[in-house]
Amino acid sequence: MNRDVIIACDFSSKQETLAFLDRFSEEKPYVKIGMELFYAAGPDIVREIKARGHKIFLDLKLHDIPNTVKKAMAVLSALDVDMCNLHAGGTIAMMEAAREGLTRPDGTRPLLIAVTQLTSTSQERMEQDLMIPAPIDEVVMHYAENAKKAGLDGVVCSPLEAGKVKKVCGQDFLTVTPGVRFADGEVGDQVRVTTPARAREIGSDYIVVGRPITQAANPVAAYRRCVQEFLG
Repeated sequence: MNRDVIIACDFSSKQETLAFLDRFSEEKPYVKIGMELFYAAGPDIVREIKARGHKIFLDLKLHDIPNTVKKAMAVLSALDVDMCNLHAGGTIAMMEAAREGLTRPDGTRPLLIAVTQLTSTSQERMEQDLMIPAPIDEVVMHYAENAKKAGLDGVVCSPLEAGKVKKVCGQDFLTVTPGVRFADGEVGDQVRVTTPARAREIGSDYIVVGRPITQAANPVAAYRRCVQEFLG
């Protein structure tokens, strides 16, 4: 399975995003388009970035009744993204419906992954805010197993959980891991974090890196450092 570094383009406008990508004259990095950018610029930003030759992870984290999610995924599939996601907490039925909606008439579809628990979620927050008393590690593995049962390709999880997900769901089950920071960088609002090199050792297939690259003095150099540390 190919590994890759995905840059989280969490910008608030099309102009800011394209100006950032213009810095990359040699590489065409894999990019994540999240809620902020998608809601600001709409589907056209996906089409434009795709036309520039970038792979796209559309990070909208769908979570609704199965029929609504199925119809929404059919729309997203037409955008020709490479990966999209939903919340595993929406049940196996919702994930199955999403996969069905995402699958095109010719049988092809983007990769579909499920969010287990957000990397900003701690054990305390999960217990107090969500009323989930089980250990967070067990919750993540249970959600990952549900995603596999639903026929999904993998999960979004903390890099600290990637290795165990592989043990529980198999080596071919993808782990897409945010919460990656350089050893000498700021942690920010993430709780469960690690470095690119450690993420590789633990078993991450894709790492999603935002501020350490997008807010760096030299984003291209930061991206290349991240690729070197993660891919070795």
